[in-house]
Amino acid sequence: MTILLTITVLVLISISIWQITKIFELSQPKKVNTQVADDDDNRWNGQLMFAFLIFIYGITLFSFWKWGDVMLPSASSEHGIEYDNLLWISFAIIFFTQTITQGLLHYFAYKYRGEKGKKAFFYADNDRLEAIWTIIPVFVLAGLILYGLYTWTDIMTVEENEEALVVELYAQQFNWKARYAGDDGVLGDANVRFLQDFEGKNLVGIDATDPNGFDDVVVQELHLPAGREVIFKMRSQDVLHSAFMPHFRAQMNCVPGMITEFAFTPTVTTEEIRLTDAMRAKVKKINKIRRENSEALLAKGEEPLEPYVFDYLLLCNKICGASHYNMQMKIIVETPQEFEKWMTDQQTFAEFIQ
Repeated sequence: MTILLTITVLVLISISIWQITKIFELSQPKKVNTQVADDDDNRWNGQLMFAFLIFIYGITLFSFWKWGDVMLPSASSEHGIEYDNLLWISFAIIFFTQTITQGLLHYFAYKYRGEKGKKAFFYADNDRLEAIWTIIPVFVLAGLILYGLYTWTDIMTVEENEEALVVELYAQQFNWKARYAGDDGVLGDANVRFLQDFEGKNLVGIDATDPNGFDDVVVQELHLPAGREVIFKMRSQDVLHSAFMPHFRAQMNCVPGMITEFAFTPTVTTEEIRLTDAMRAKVKKINKIRRENSEALLAKGEEPLEPYVFDYLLLCNKICGASHYNMQMKIIVETPQEFEKWMTDQQTFAEFIQ
């Protein structure tokens, strides 16, 4: 009964408010309701266009100032320099064109706003203007496309040579494994059918009958020598993955049932990039955030976060399942001497199966 009474009272109050609102509207002077914009409307819209122009330029400059440090540092590979050049040239052309066109668009919206008694001038055509806004974009876009094709072809051309280091990246949900060709420079045959060999310890399915695979080395931490070309051959055990090494400007899909290839030459060792001013500032900023979060964790009786130390990473850039976010491998770029010493300490496949 109480609930019914409450509902009834609320309904009556709502009706009363509605009636009072209607009485108030009827007591006001009638306004002319028209769909035709007057001079005040046009002036106001023109000013809003100018305000929006200032806003989009302001937010762009603010974003560069505020979050510019989260961008990747300079590329750590030879081809990455070409990639970055193409990217920045494209950015410069797009930003310049956008600035000019948006500025004119918003300026004209204000300058040629509608006013009482003003008539629009009918401009049928102008061959010169049409030629300008057709020919210039054609040449600019053609130049970008040709430059992009040249850069793409140069990056994607993988040529086998004796000096290159051959590494297989093996993807599976949700981890990476790397297999190095031994002294012969040739990877042995491999297939998922052999994964269960040697009590399931054949991590990448190397064919034990292929002598080329006897000196192969399988690891779960990727080591690369600076200044030496690395040819990656990529396989996937289960679903589509994508090997992504952002600091080297490298990405290639790992497709089940086929081998994909990518090659690059690392140029900056892990120790060298850690010592750069930009990386030191970034690490300092991250560790400051971690210390603040650790205080909250300690207050709850939980373990604090470990200090962050920069490492190159191999990531998966395809959403491959529930733990996709955690599919990563540490990459260590070192001097050729350090790399050779590390290789001599690794166990070959022949030593593994003995």
